[in-house]
Amino acid sequence: MATAAAGGSDRLGETLLRDGLLSREQLAQALAEQKVGKQRLGYVVVKLGLVPELEITKILARQHRMPAVDLSRFDVDPKILKLVPADVAAKGVVLPLKREGRTLTVAMADPSDLGLLEDLKFITRFDLFPVIAGEYTLRALIEKHYQTQNQQELETLLKDMEAAGEDLEVVEEREEETATQAQIEDAPVVKLINGLLIEAVKRGASDIHIEPFEHEIRVRYRIDGALLEIMRPPLKMKAALTSRIKILSQLNIAERRVPQDGRLKLKMGNRVIDFRVSTLPVLYGEKIVLRILDKGNLTLDLTKFGFEPKAEKDLMKAILNPYGMVLVTGPTGSGKTTTLYSALSRVNTPEVNIMTAEDPVEYNLMGINQVLVRNEIGLTFAAALKAFLRQDPNIIMIGEIRDLETGGIAIKAALTGHLVLSTLHTNDAPSTITRMIDMGIEAFNVASAVNLVVAQRLVRRICKECKSPHKYSDDQMASLGTDLEKIRAIPFMKGQGCDTCSGTGYKGRAGLYEVMAMSPELRRMILRGASVSDMQEQAVSDGMLTLRMDGIKKVERGITTLEEVVKETAG
Repeated sequence: MATAAAGGSDRLGETLLRDGLLSREQLAQALAEQKVGKQRLGYVVVKLGLVPELEITKILARQHRMPAVDLSRFDVDPKILKLVPADVAAKGVVLPLKREGRTLTVAMADPSDLGLLEDLKFITRFDLFPVIAGEYTLRALIEKHYQTQNQQELETLLKDMEAAGEDLEVVEEREEETATQAQIEDAPVVKLINGLLIEAVKRGASDIHIEPFEHEIRVRYRIDGALLEIMRPPLKMKAALTSRIKILSQLNIAERRVPQDGRLKLKMGNRVIDFRVSTLPVLYGEKIVLRILDKGNLTLDLTKFGFEPKAEKDLMKAILNPYGMVLVTGPTGSGKTTTLYSALSRVNTPEVNIMTAEDPVEYNLMGINQVLVRNEIGLTFAAALKAFLRQDPNIIMIGEIRDLETGGIAIKAALTGHLVLSTLHTNDAPSTITRMIDMGIEAFNVASAVNLVVAQRLVRRICKECKSPHKYSDDQMASLGTDLEKIRAIPFMKGQGCDTCSGTGYKGRAGLYEVMAMSPELRRMILRGASVSDMQEQAVSDGMLTLRMDGIKKVERGITTLEEVVKETAG
């Protein structure tokens, strides 16, 4: 890479000498400056005022056999700017100029950088038409345009906040901080944070990440499981931003050395939205993540989750059982808690006593007794569970089975006439059984108590506005790991990217489910100590769909893409 750059500089230097645009002394001066600043020769000679930029651009255009542009004639559209992220534009010295159909014209300082062109093609999903522009002007324009864009986004957020200001109100849970809040109520940072929170809820984000770095702050939203950069507030706001969020969520603003957790409630119109707040000391300050717990987005109707008919029937049967255990497994953020809440809502009637132990309590549900687990005072999952059994429960939900003690009590509760629901972190349904046995729970207890295991993942839905047929290569289709001839018949769909889905091609999420109901043969296999693969084979022959099989069905129906299924499921 360095050699290529050096070669390019030599050729440019020789051309400038031959054309009489530089003397040997001036070239030596420029090369010395280039070594110090590690910049391209064309940039250095323009910066030193030795050669007009237009002359450099003409020479480079001849060398690379590419068209050159005069950037002063272009008025860049902010919508076009958004196609290339600010960090990519600055690092690669590239500026998107105009879009015609599926072709994007980009001005580059180094058109020989094929790696950058490939990256841009992947990021923008457009065909590229590269043109050469003067690097000195290009750098200045990148800085100007992207800084203006960040400022406009900030101002838009502040205007949104002011427009909705009367509907926004912090729901206080303690009064000790009132004076402190009153002192900073007029600060611009208050408007910024309120604007960020409103915008996140409007866009259906699940998390807000506020990350401090050495020279900037970055704000990102997690939308449909993927992080999206929203803005970069001024660095001088860092301390005030952190303090304001800590005050709202009743955290210690003087403590910056250890992680802290808190909650924040905002009233937006008639809705009260909960935010779970987590702070973490990092190299240049504290990273803050706010998890948005919006009841308005909570679907509690199991029939709308996208279960296949047999899977839904098995799940309903298991949760309507008077006793036994139902387990939901999957990684963090795969929707396990939502599935459990939906199951509880299905059985939540005045005739039953439902008790839950959670860490944290994500949603407050009417008619259900919810307990917040607090390890620091000894209120662990196991301690809560022991107390529940003295509270005459019918149905018990435990946020997570983390150890043998909790698992042992939960199994005993399931065997003594209670319906127990819980979660575990495992990759699929059959491996949940071996995980429990590995914890130290006896195989005969697991075989007797467990009625059903659900493994789940979330995949992004194809945007309905820009959905269109898509062709995949044989290699891509083979990644699904099933019969290629069958897969070829699938009418694959993909989102092309539009304003509705912010150019991603996805909008919303759908669940993939592997529902393993305990048949008599599976129970016998557990007692015999059968392997995970043997149990999976038996469950599939009993009618279970693996996560990958369920994913393929969702692809066939045009709900999601092949890439999402391959990314989230094992073959």
